[in-house]
Amino acid sequence: MHAAAQEANEWIDGFLFVANRPILDFLNTKPVLEDGPTELLADAHALERWLIASGMVTSTRMKSLLRSWRDSREAASFLKELIAFRERLRSAVVRIESGLLPPDSFLSEVNSLLLRYPRSTLVKRADGRIVRELFFQPHKPSDFWAPLVDATADLLSETESSRLRKCESCVVHFFDTSKKGSRRWCSMNLCGNKLKVAAYRQRKRANGGV
Repeated sequence: MHAAAQEANEWIDGFLFVANRPILDFLNTKPVLEDGPTELLADAHALERWLIASGMVTSTRMKSLLRSWRDSREAASFLKELIAFRERLRSAVVRIESGLLPPDSFLSEVNSLLLRYPRSTLVKRADGRIVRELFFQPHKPSDFWAPLVDATADLLSETESSRLRKCESCVVHFFDTSKKGSRRWCSMNLCGNKLKVAAYRQRKRANGGV
């Protein structure tokens, strides 16, 4: 799985990006690889790499801050909380995919985090016009809750929740942005081709082929 995706640039610095939503790519940081379920956020350095690969961190200053916190107790504690949150988010996403709403307890948790780690908005010039830009200024590792919980809130309030799906062949979740809304797999390079080959072989056997 890993090698095929590397060829299609679906893996960036060791992380899978096929979900069309950064928060779902975060959810997919525990995929099933050849050796089984694999935790890709093994330490604070891995989280640092994911935040950069996902585009949530782009400035030189923030990258420098992440490096300075890499071996801190605060970063390790934040990562532990974040992984636990990821699994509660997974349960909420599975409920949405089945046509249900997330539990009130999870919504309360998200609201609490939104109040504690709000994102600010700034205006700036861009291409001859004024645009609004989300902004946050971290002072400690846990401040990185801000972009993650903001993305979580966007996902939970997504009006086209029917396009939120789990791959038919693996544990990866994604948001279907295809025109027809008929995407079934995390990626053609990963599960799509594998299932098509299996279906072809099954048809061939049914028709008396070898």
